Amino acid sequence: MMQAGSGAAKAGAPGRNFGIDALRASVTLLVVLHHTSITYGASGGWYYKEIAPSQTPSGLLLTLFTAVNQAWFMGLFFLLAGYFTPCAYDRRGAAGFVRERLIRLGIPLLAYAFVLHPLTVAIAASARGGSFGATFLGVWSHGRFEPGPLWFAEALLAFALPYVLWRALRPNRGDGPDFPSNGALLVAAILTGATAFLLRLVWPVGVNVAFLQLGYFASYIVLFFAGCVGSDRRWLENIPQAQKRLWLRIAWLALPVLPVVALIAPQVGLSGKPEGGWNVPALVYAFWEPFVAWGFIMGLLVFFQRRLPAPAGIWPSLARRAFLIYIIHPPIVVAVAVAWGHVDAPSLLKFAVTGVVSCALCYLAAGMLLRFPPIARVV
Repeated sequence: MMQAGSGAAKAGAPGRNFGIDALRASVTLLVVLHHTSITYGASGGWYYKEIAPSQTPSGLLLTLFTAVNQAWFMGLFFLLAGYFTPCAYDRRGAAGFVRERLIRLGIPLLAYAFVLHPLTVAIAASARGGSFGATFLGVWSHGRFEPGPLWFAEALLAFALPYVLWRALRPNRGDGPDFPSNGALLVAAILTGATAFLLRLVWPVGVNVAFLQLGYFASYIVLFFAGCVGSDRRWLENIPQAQKRLWLRIAWLALPVLPVVALIAPQVGLSGKPEGGWNVPALVYAFWEPFVAWGFIMGLLVFFQRRLPAPAGIWPSLARRAFLIYIIHPPIVVAVAVAWGHVDAPSLLKFAVTGVVSCALCYLAAGMLLRFPPIARVV
């Protein structure tokens, strides 16, 4: 198996890559921590908020944590999903590909909406003195089903149809282009930022359309498409070292720009919210995301493929459980937070404890669920 930055790209569909598997698993645990941070004071939507977002140091730190995560981690998932899509299509053909997408994505989506979402809502309601049973049944009786974090599966199902149509129009894909130049990456970042800014004029961050935050979808679409295009030339396994170093430096230089603008904007009369609108903070936020994302994604892909070239330790088990951890983590995170919500402790400590315990419980629960063949066949 080729490692990132090992030389000229070779044509051919990507095979099993343990470094990429380990990265996907690690970022799945980061999703668990991301939602835990919202429980304890970070900005964002979540089932249970023990501490409301605030301008305290801990609240600002957790909000920065979620903002940095949001800039790249779901984009990475879309990039990886796109990267392995052509291979899945080639193995199964159009009909088989659609059937596999409906099973692997559709069944978890329905299971979450009809079981795990009501369960999580009921657990959160119990912390506020509500009835667990009545709340669970109330979600069902009023038809208030939501996909929660499985909006990602919803989006991938939506992306599957255009991909099938694209392949029907271009049955012979060829080997695909080489890894994009720095100029191409720069143009992609600028266009992604501009598109995100325009989208957020209509759908600001936090506004859902069919449970999807369209304000984030500029980068998601670009990265999914990039994964599809780069699959045959194995872009992710052949990231040039010089480009990785350059874009990682750009990411680290860009990283403090958003918090600095957020702090000084009110002092210099720059009004408006970064979530969206015709204002400077929103413009900075929209362009900040791709310049952070490109570097972090390339840096992490190279790092994991070099450090974990072969299965070792707990990583194979974690990689196998990653998608199931992603599916089941909301009720577990909320239950852990509610279980010791009465304890008075600093928010950062509660974030750390709840996050670590939730990750461990998700890992164990996923392992037990995978013992059931019907579940193992789907995820």
